[in-house]
Amino acid sequence: MAVSNHTHHHGHGHGHAHEHCLKMARRVDGTPWWSDFPEPISVSVPVEPAHVHRILQEQAHTASADKPRDFLLVDARRTDCTGGTVRGAMNLPAHSFYPTRKILYDLCKQAGIKTVIFYCGSSLGRGPRCAAWLQDYVHEDGGNLESRVMVGGIRGWVRAYGGGMMDGYDEQAWQVEEAR
Repeated sequence: MAVSNHTHHHGHGHGHAHEHCLKMARRVDGTPWWSDFPEPISVSVPVEPAHVHRILQEQAHTASADKPRDFLLVDARRTDCTGGTVRGAMNLPAHSFYPTRKILYDLCKQAGIKTVIFYCGSSLGRGPRCAAWLQDYVHEDGGNLESRVMVGGIRGWVRAYGGGMMDGYDEQAWQVEEAR
């Protein structure tokens, strides 16, 4: 699997970052957006898009008041949140996630959520960072919530499933993405 390094903070992968990712990752003064927050201690646990697709399909067929959904999908993109999102995902931009991780954790506990699955454009920067921050908080609290990151991000999802199981899928946005 080819990997490009979008944010240079974890050392995941080697290669060239997409120019638009670097622009989003840096502030006007040149410092990365995540420099205001502590480095995560946890390592984000990967989950394959096929697993996410399978649990979404199962949930669509079996969801009821008796068996509520026990996972949450989080799209960590901010300004590049175009072209659609995985069905049922909530958008919590990575840039503002760290201060709200306790709130998300508390809501997940109250709702019976067992797993939170993060993703971003390619799940090489923002998604893994948010997943690790949440897992750090879970460890501090002594909880058992699992925080994961979807391999390949939304780009990998679209490559695998096109607009399948997506909300707001915009085929033209992905044609522009492929042309880059």
